[in-house]
Amino acid sequence: MEQARSLTTEDGVTISYRLWREGKQSRPLIVLLHGMASNMTRWSEFLHNTTLKNDWDIVRLDLRGHGESLYRGPLNAEIWSRDLLELLDAEGYRQALLIGHSLGAQVAIRFAYLYPQRVSGLVLIDPVLGKTSMGVALWGRRIRYLIRALVLSVRFLNYLGIRRRNIPKRDLWELDEQVRKTLLAAGKSKELIRAYSSPWPDLKQFPTANYLEEVIEMVRPLPPLPAITAPVLVVLSTGVTYMDPAVTRKMITQFQNADTAAIDAYHWPLTERPLEVRQAIESWCSSLRRRAATAPS
Repeated sequence: MEQARSLTTEDGVTISYRLWREGKQSRPLIVLLHGMASNMTRWSEFLHNTTLKNDWDIVRLDLRGHGESLYRGPLNAEIWSRDLLELLDAEGYRQALLIGHSLGAQVAIRFAYLYPQRVSGLVLIDPVLGKTSMGVALWGRRIRYLIRALVLSVRFLNYLGIRRRNIPKRDLWELDEQVRKTLLAAGKSKELIRAYSSPWPDLKQFPTANYLEEVIEMVRPLPPLPAITAPVLVVLSTGVTYMDPAVTRKMITQFQNADTAAIDAYHWPLTERPLEVRQAIESWCSSLRRRAATAPS
């Protein structure tokens, strides 16, 4: 049911994605947006198990600069949003419900602000909302100007031909299963945080300049949240890792129409609690469809 597809954007970049569709008739669309230094395989387990496939078409993509959408040029949420808009147009979908984790949530918010008529809803998993950052995220905010200088230096080296020729691919579903067996099953939460917070494993399998630019995008100010008119579900991990929970919940109230769900996890609920995340999203999406079906035309 899932087909591998690609899109060549207006500026000549190839975006790789997968489309789940039953039959030839299109249905409402869900787009799955992965997080920082990640790729579409982060959603493989979710897609394999979710009941949303019964009622929705589902796209998961490698954002520009990730996975099979390899690209070494400038990256930001506006560029990713424009790529997504071109993908919707190419596949003939007027609207999509966007589900994003971490950086993917930031992209979803930016897209909803730029193209509000193209969004039917947002599911934001552990977004970084405004000045809620803590820990590594706060560090990234404080030295973002230094990071920008590093990006320019690395891009210049790339221009001179100094770069890794091959970026290894990785299956994140396989990684998540391994982490659950070796760390979570043994109650090693601190080891999980240390492993998933460290930049070094990501830098081994991700272009350096791209990684640095994504740090900037993670802590970059978002559009005004009251301008987001689409219904929103915010899925929050209860473990304090990158965000101040109290400030985050206050920021959520700025959305015009928002619900929340709490997951007993840190910043990686798709890895730590995949069943609970899936159930929360499926329940909210079902209620969204029921509300749409009963709304006056």
